[in-house]
Amino acid sequence: MILRSHFARKHRQSIIQSLSSASTITRKRSFALASPSASHQDSDHHTYKLNHKDWLSPTEVLKIFSNLRDPISVISVLNQYSKRKDYNPNEALYTLIINKLAQAKSFDAIEDIMQRIKVEKLCRFSDGFFYNVIKIYGNMAGRISKAIETLFDMPSYNCWPSVKTFNLVLNLLVSAKLFGEIQGIYTSAAKLGVEIDACCLNILLKGLCENGNLEAAFYVLDEFPKQNCEPNVRTYSTLMHGLCEKGNVEEAFGLLERMESEGIDADTVTFNILISGLRKQGKVEEGMKLLERMKGKGCYPNSASYQEVLYGLLDKKRFPEAKELVGRMICERMSPSFVSYKKLIHGLCNQKLVEDVDWVLKKMVQQGFVPRTGMWREIVGCVTFGKDNRNRVYVTETVESLAS
Repeated sequence: MILRSHFARKHRQSIIQSLSSASTITRKRSFALASPSASHQDSDHHTYKLNHKDWLSPTEVLKIFSNLRDPISVISVLNQYSKRKDYNPNEALYTLIINKLAQAKSFDAIEDIMQRIKVEKLCRFSDGFFYNVIKIYGNMAGRISKAIETLFDMPSYNCWPSVKTFNLVLNLLVSAKLFGEIQGIYTSAAKLGVEIDACCLNILLKGLCENGNLEAAFYVLDEFPKQNCEPNVRTYSTLMHGLCEKGNVEEAFGLLERMESEGIDADTVTFNILISGLRKQGKVEEGMKLLERMKGKGCYPNSASYQEVLYGLLDKKRFPEAKELVGRMICERMSPSFVSYKKLIHGLCNQKLVEDVDWVLKKMVQQGFVPRTGMWREIVGCVTFGKDNRNRVYVTETVESLAS
């Protein structure tokens, strides 16, 4: 009856929330119907100065475009402005226009603007301007080919890319898993006047590792001194991750020793990669020791460090120890994942450890997680079939408190 009452209340709350959402949607639709007219009036209000012959300063022009509520209207307003004798667009104005068009997801219009800039040749542009455009093409529009084209087209705008912009394109290719394109871009660095740095090599190395080509990744490691660059903790961490993904955990530890011998300190990310690699091989004890070793190195474990060890204990069905680690995490103000709680409660229920189930359930709720139907069934089954009937009261009280 308690559970039935609990679900009934949840159902009523769901209906109320649905009604509230419907009301919100209705209000939004009403606003949307009124918006075009309001936007048109706003545009007229802020662009009236373009119809006067008074000279407009660059600041005044920026203010006109900034106040446009309808992003698409920037094209017509730009055309209106271009008919004036004092038409003198600058980088700030075009950046504002492009950002507004990106906000409206009008990416074709951005391409038209870029072509217009090239034809007009009325102002100079910085590397930062093109960095922004490339970022929009890559991250917002998903037009990676256009991002690459813009990078190689920069010299035609009398601007050469910085290594930061060059690396942005490399990163976009890695994120999109276009590994076949990376080598071609990398070898074009000299043509674009870009001097390779450690960040560039790390991106290249990351792409090769993600593509499973560890042999080529280690070749890139040998390229660092040739490019007058020094590998850093990110370099070695990326290689360690690639090795652990292949199951070569011992080689990964060998890299750790090499890194430390070169005076590079491992960070939390490095240790987490190794702990995860140990966990995947079922080496829980080694993972727990490495967790303690981190502190000795002055590198404090984070939530991900503990989480990997916790998963290892759960995989090995060492549920009482997993429960103790959960308590330790909470004391350290870290929150175990919902999956961890689910697996832990499942294991404790199977072992009929009712008091432990009660403790974990309470901690789970305190952390803001809500048990689902299948979990409740397991908990009730554990209480019902527990060997010591006196222990049933623990979970029963928790269920009642949640249902009330």
